Amino acid sequence: MKVTLRVWRQPGPGEPGGFVRYALDDPPPETTLLEALDGLNEWLVGLGEAPVAFDSDCREGICGACGIVVDGRPHGPRPGTTTCLLALRDFAAGATITLEPLRTGVFPVVRDLVVDRGALDRVVRAGGYVSVRAGSAPEANALPVGHDVAERALDAAACIGCGACVAACPNGSASLFTAAKLTHLGLLPQGQPERSRRTLGMVAQMDREHFGHCTLFGECQEACPKQISIDTIARMNRDYLHAVVTARPERGGGGTG
Repeated sequence: MKVTLRVWRQPGPGEPGGFVRYALDDPPPETTLLEALDGLNEWLVGLGEAPVAFDSDCREGICGACGIVVDGRPHGPRPGTTTCLLALRDFAAGATITLEPLRTGVFPVVRDLVVDRGALDRVVRAGGYVSVRAGSAPEANALPVGHDVAERALDAAACIGCGACVAACPNGSASLFTAAKLTHLGLLPQGQPERSRRTLGMVAQMDREHFGHCTLFGECQEACPKQISIDTIARMNRDYLHAVVTARPERGGGGTG
């Protein structure tokens, strides 16, 4: 299968970059996009040139490290599919496939296709701890959780922190990511003691990182490889409003006389 990769090359942060075309030597259609990059890098190293820098880890669609923009879409054209699981057969024969880093000012480019997604880590860290008893595993039925609640919590917990939602959002908002992290704990009994504090902390950190504001375009859920719903954002907004109201200090006593 003949395809051409049009890859963004940038030697370092703040340095100028540009697209470079590489014609692949007829790889099999079942070759994944990252395997194609592996083969390209072997060829480049053999020529004494710098390989294309890109992130990957599990290559099973569960870690989120592979997130890049493929033909203008975070993770590429297949819904619910991470970049690492995207195969060349998903593109037309003879196609030119454009690969570039996640385009958002909050994720600075480190090199080529690699970006620094540390802002997402800092949002999670702002959520703090969960005060559950450490020790042996509790009896399975000690904390009853309804089936519907458990399913919704698991759906939200599927977030892999790839940053595709931020890259797809016209505003560069991280609301879907933050809402997913808040929702899976906010639905379960273990997450109730710190629920309000966690919501206030993570939303405040999201603002400090200069992510854009959510206006519910819905592009985030379309780009999410785990297809997390924007319903989680509505839940986060409700929790945030409740946390702000309940945390408001009471007015002091005394009157005008």
